[in-house]
Amino acid sequence: MAAQEKARSKGLTQSEGDVNLSPRRRSWAAHSLDARTQAMLDEDARLFLHQSLSSPCLNVIKRAQGIWIEDVQGRRYMDFHGNNVHHIGYGHPRLVEALKRQLDELPFTPRRFTDEPAIALARKLTEIAPGDLSKVLFATGGSDAIEMAIKLARIATGRFKTVSFWDSFHGAGFGASSVGGEELFRSHGIGPLLPGTEHVAPFACYRCPYGYKDRDGQPDLAVCRTTCASFVRYVLEKEGDVAAVIAEPVRAVPYLPPPGFWAEVRRACDDHGALLIFDEIPNGLGKTGRMFTAEHAGVVPDILVVGKALGGGIVPIAATIARPGLDVAGDRALGHYTHEKNPFTCRAALTTIEIIEEEGLVENAARVGAHALVRLNEMKTRHPLIGDVRGLGLLIGVELVSDRAVKTPAADAADWMVYYALDHGLSFKTTQGNILTLTPPLITTIANMDRALDIVEDGIAAIESGKADLA
Repeated sequence: MAAQEKARSKGLTQSEGDVNLSPRRRSWAAHSLDARTQAMLDEDARLFLHQSLSSPCLNVIKRAQGIWIEDVQGRRYMDFHGNNVHHIGYGHPRLVEALKRQLDELPFTPRRFTDEPAIALARKLTEIAPGDLSKVLFATGGSDAIEMAIKLARIATGRFKTVSFWDSFHGAGFGASSVGGEELFRSHGIGPLLPGTEHVAPFACYRCPYGYKDRDGQPDLAVCRTTCASFVRYVLEKEGDVAAVIAEPVRAVPYLPPPGFWAEVRRACDDHGALLIFDEIPNGLGKTGRMFTAEHAGVVPDILVVGKALGGGIVPIAATIARPGLDVAGDRALGHYTHEKNPFTCRAALTTIEIIEEEGLVENAARVGAHALVRLNEMKTRHPLIGDVRGLGLLIGVELVSDRAVKTPAADAADWMVYYALDHGLSFKTTQGNILTLTPPLITTIANMDRALDIVEDGIAAIESGKADLA
């Protein structure tokens, strides 16, 4: 606890999520958690290493079903966070049954062997992946899959440098933290990191790091001329030997790229011999209203990485998917993980994709997300605390500001909203300190969404009316 407080005093930013050791967190726990819950949290804190964003923990969960999580006191919350693993909802009956059968048939496959679920999953991924991405490797988590992509890019190009974006997140492993751009995962005693991991400012039209003014959150392309994309080209040209550009096609903060951004970056990569790697770990498989976020931009990367929801909210599995021309490392080990072709995790991923396809969940995400954005933008016209609304499908951000003219981040208000929402049955996280980030499952209905947005609006209204205690 003292270490984290000391870290905050040094100015570390909580870009990935809300602070887990704030006075408001302690106050909420004091009035919301019973003695049994607090005893379990105390034991958890005693046994686990403490780290920002997770330990000590918020609450104790005993059940997860559909869009709901339930704590040990019997209180239910719509989970609009879920670490983005819960695309098909928690505990989907079809997935649970498929995994029970798989345990009876084949629980594990040792390395050097393959199995039917692994082959079927690889086939399915190549069928749904954009363009000619048709060669795969599996890992147990997104961070490992990103690092396999980095290895492959180095081998294929004979280069080692990368270009990625500040404020991005690509995993907590050493290589993934090196290409990531979040202070919490890479600074203050964690480095030195991998050499050659260059970073540039990200696209962020509402808060353009290049100083251009937005038009109600949208870029003024006639003025900025997509400088954020041009600067990627500039760095590729000046470095001259970059292996790959690694990026989230839509930032999970969230921020959307300006029109034409990825087409320009794709051209720049091609012109300078760099590969383009898309990290779709949190938002692939339908979150943005398309099976893959890359489809919105009409751009095909050289390597695409998926994870999180691939395991159906039950098991950890990720995949690196590459174009066939990159199958050039047959004499080296890119991953060779113990559970690379685990039939249990592969069955989970295959069944999850089948559920997404057959239940029309991508289309549902597009429909419910569009409804949410219309309503949130209408709310913005009545609530000055809302500075910007942005999103794609069911990746939604509501940025709170205390002054719209200068866009002063309302971080304290956003922090208060987290606990107000929990008290009213809704769980979400904040990013960048002042952005309410809503990432519900793809099974979310319009009625579910409206209920969640009622809670958000009531909380915002309480703050604006002075009824909220922000002390």
